[in-house]
Amino acid sequence: MRRMAFAAAVALGVSAGAHAEAAEINAFVSTAVKAATDEILPAFERANGHTIRASYAPSGALVPRFLKGEPVDIFVTDAPALDDLIRQGKIAGGRVDLVRTGLAIAVKKGAPRPDVSTPEALKRALMATKSVGHASPAGGSITGGHVQWVFRQLGIADEVTPKVKMSMGGPNSRVSVLVSSGQAEIGLQQASELYDNPEVEVIGMLPAGLQQTTQYSAGITTNAREATAAKAMIEALTTPQAKAIYQAKGLEPN
Repeated sequence: MRRMAFAAAVALGVSAGAHAEAAEINAFVSTAVKAATDEILPAFERANGHTIRASYAPSGALVPRFLKGEPVDIFVTDAPALDDLIRQGKIAGGRVDLVRTGLAIAVKKGAPRPDVSTPEALKRALMATKSVGHASPAGGSITGGHVQWVFRQLGIADEVTPKVKMSMGGPNSRVSVLVSSGQAEIGLQQASELYDNPEVEVIGMLPAGLQQTTQYSAGITTNAREATAAKAMIEALTTPQAKAIYQAKGLEPN
């Protein structure tokens, strides 16, 4: 039994005796990976006694809070945002790449599933729908601006923009909720968020040439109060068990 407990602790990226050094970890985490971290992190906390105080939002909302001085031990967000913090000397030791995800298209569960497999098919679907949901760039989303670019590339921005409903980011304002609540007939957002809502169905990914793939990574802040515990958390986010959870949630592990 002792051997089994030790093996489970190692699998989660923690060491024996971790309970004796339990810490409170302040974490800023992108909502794009929340569906996976909601399963990974509670197991990590149980295994070593640490407590994670996680704030979830798009990077565009989290970074300003961090730069204003909110205490953060670990940042899990899109790689470009993390690279910028590294250049500013705000992240110690570089970044650890975790997962990638692209933009998917979803409808409410049980609703008709239009063809979105090609740019022309997607164009027809967006023109035919009564409402379209995507994230607001003003809410810090890195996907909202890209979706607006897709509309322009398809030559339908003038027709589609009046039908748009925007989410403001964060766990309580998501594109998937716009779709599941009926506010938007079609939603465009990162696949991981859409797969996290059982009331919506993903009908496809953005076609090649229109897709946006985002790398999500983790880094420990230079002023981390719990750097050792934060390192253990990153290790837990890179185990084979974590990678299996990522795949189940529409994320492609590194």
